[in-house]
Amino acid sequence: MITVRGEPPPMSDVPIPGGRDVRGRLEEPDAETESVVIACPPHPQHGGSRSDQRLVAVSEALGEAGIACLRFDYGAWDEGRGEREDVRNAVRWADDRYDEVGLFGYSFGASQALLAAADLDGPIAGVAALAPTASLGPDLDAVAALAALEAPALVLYGERDTTADWEPVLERARERGDDVVSLPADHFFLGTREEIAEAVAAFFASAFERP
Repeated sequence: MITVRGEPPPMSDVPIPGGRDVRGRLEEPDAETESVVIACPPHPQHGGSRSDQRLVAVSEALGEAGIACLRFDYGAWDEGRGEREDVRNAVRWADDRYDEVGLFGYSFGASQALLAAADLDGPIAGVAALAPTASLGPDLDAVAALAALEAPALVLYGERDTTADWEPVLERARERGDDVVSLPADHFFLGTREEIAEAVAAFFASAFERP
């Protein structure tokens, strides 16, 4: 279970290099860590930001597991392509500072996490995708990205989610033998955030080979 700390974990705001105005909030556990997860927010034109409560819950659970988390905001809207580069730049930033890097995203951010992870210069430890949609547009095929991904993946979906086109991603994940978690929820996952956070933290604890 997620526990409540007496003091909040250390936090710092960081600019992400790369030519776009991208800023993140880095949350680190009490103990020194070599592992970090980049958390990608949902659609910025629909209010998605690093303050999304699903991202915050996951960040807190990762902290309890001894893993740092960088939640960030995308730069100016760029039809999904600039946002994909924002994710890549966040990974590059983290790669210079940590030994192990993973990706988590929700909705639009879940698809972006898959898209970015499939085409990075260096290895990624794993990708956890909550309610990913199959495509974000031309040349932004999350299903194909998952097929090309060399790292393990976790796909979480809501049984009543009629917003995201998650079925093709789920099918490909099962073909790959990836972990799949079904939740009794719609696209907003009310009442299931703790379950989501614990599943994602457990996935990355395994991907990072933590006890």
